[in-house]
Amino acid sequence: MIAYLFPGQGAQTPDFLHRLGGHSAIAETFAEASDVLGIDIRTLDQADALRSTIAVQLTLTVAGVAAARALATEGIEPDAVAGLSIGAFGAAVVCGAIAFADALRLVKLRAELMENAYPQGYGMLAVLGLNEREIAGAIEDSHADAYIGNLNAPRQIVVSGSNDALDKVRNLALERGAHKAERLAVSVPSHCALLEDAAARLTQAASAIPFDKPKIAYIGNRGARVLRRADAIRDDLATNLRHPVRWHDSTIALSELGVTLFVEMPPGRTLTQLVTEALPDTTSFAIDTSSIDSMATRIRLARRRSIE
Repeated sequence: MIAYLFPGQGAQTPDFLHRLGGHSAIAETFAEASDVLGIDIRTLDQADALRSTIAVQLTLTVAGVAAARALATEGIEPDAVAGLSIGAFGAAVVCGAIAFADALRLVKLRAELMENAYPQGYGMLAVLGLNEREIAGAIEDSHADAYIGNLNAPRQIVVSGSNDALDKVRNLALERGAHKAERLAVSVPSHCALLEDAAARLTQAASAIPFDKPKIAYIGNRGARVLRRADAIRDDLATNLRHPVRWHDSTIALSELGVTLFVEMPPGRTLTQLVTEALPDTTSFAIDTSSIDSMATRIRLARRRSIE
């Protein structure tokens, strides 16, 4: 079985859409997104533009869907999907739960709500080397208004909060044995109670958008389990900005489904690394700047080896 993984905010780099190549499905997806949004999507992956949460979340969604569509033209389809945070929207499109145009409109609103709520002074901190209990203890003992946002691996946890709060948590985490604690390229405090109001407004907007039963397995962010109902995926997308993402558990859930080949959609590589650490006996790789047909060939070979 093949699973497509869709990366979250922080994976972006300048010009990443331009590096996807000239495959017709990619060009068509860019054109569709530009038409829906009323702006050339390719202008949003420039360094200045990517300072905006709105540009980042839109371009990440477009990149993932474009790559998946291009692979589909080469006969490669996933058996399951999962996306980290904003990546969940691309996953929902590819599994057939929501139309691409509707997903883009929701993503734009999501990013606007997040950016408007906390235009500056907030972000996320990745801590390596401490477990969930230890991080929770550091947050409590630092008396900082910070929250656990992502559980990417048993000892790779992301904390959300204000700059001051994150500085306090960082210092205490390092004192208590963390190998590394560094800020992510994210300017909002995602996946915590600070976005309660934004989640409520996004939920209201999502209630007016049609969702369908997914055609393949979709792993939710909040519960790290397979969601097979349209309303369950709607709720997952609308509220994941408010709740911690249990990504490690999501990876394990995919493995338990029988997934043996993980393919990370552009522009990320972090999810591939996390799979390698969590499931060393499986095969995983990220879509790079190679041509789509060569990537499709690589996937076929990897799938054949996993079967053998």
